[in-house]
Amino acid sequence: MTCWETVQAYGLRAIGIGENLLPKTDFTLCQQFTLIGSGLIWNVYFGAVALICGFFLANAVALAKAARSPLIRKPADWFVFLFRGSPLFIQFFLAYEALVMLPKAGIDIFGIQVSTAWTTKAWAGALFVLFLNTAAYSAEIFHGALKSIPKGDLEAAEAYGLTGWQKFRRIEWPTMLRLGWPGYTNEAIFLFHATTLVFASAFPVLGQRGDALYYASYFADKTFNPFIPYPIVGFYFILLTLAVTTVYGMANRRLNRHLPSNQRQKIRLRPNLIR
Repeated sequence: MTCWETVQAYGLRAIGIGENLLPKTDFTLCQQFTLIGSGLIWNVYFGAVALICGFFLANAVALAKAARSPLIRKPADWFVFLFRGSPLFIQFFLAYEALVMLPKAGIDIFGIQVSTAWTTKAWAGALFVLFLNTAAYSAEIFHGALKSIPKGDLEAAEAYGLTGWQKFRRIEWPTMLRLGWPGYTNEAIFLFHATTLVFASAFPVLGQRGDALYYASYFADKTFNPFIPYPIVGFYFILLTLAVTTVYGMANRRLNRHLPSNQRQKIRLRPNLIR
């Protein structure tokens, strides 16, 4: 089988398109690059969907943390504390153990039978954990940015007659995003790296269709040589990090387009060593 035939056979195998069986012998470099790249589709899926959904929840939680009423502020504080204070791997494990306790036949809600079997699958259950986790970390970033808005900007807005929703939409929210975007970029990069924990969590892989680390582990076990598949995973994630940095850098330039060039914040890659 040529390399091009390998790409055609295994390029989309992680999402159920192509060969059903994994290669058993003669593991070529092309096979490893292709299958690990195929598994990366799931890592991109987990990271992208969790980021998009988590962005909106993070904004809501950040505003709730800044609220004057303790009935709104305290639940937001505890939500952030819970997901920032516990390891992500433990969150995966507890979420799976909680989801498998749901009735196999589903839950009856107002006479409508809602299926629960799908919640134990990695594509749904693990995604739910990543969504809540990144929302908590991002909310803390945006809350800090919200508190860092210069008072002069708010006073100028009030002097122009902007109050309430208008002031928030035109001054507070854009400034919050602009100040918090560099930190949020690093959170996005970390989240994509954290998607590799889905393989090691309790959420099962069905039909030998897993993420990039699943296929890397498969080749390492079969060839007894981890020094080829795992560096390939690292190579793919370096490319993914560059892509994320580029996209978020474009958004950052858009948010800072009104500032002089010497005052614009630049995106710097600062990976979290410990979380």
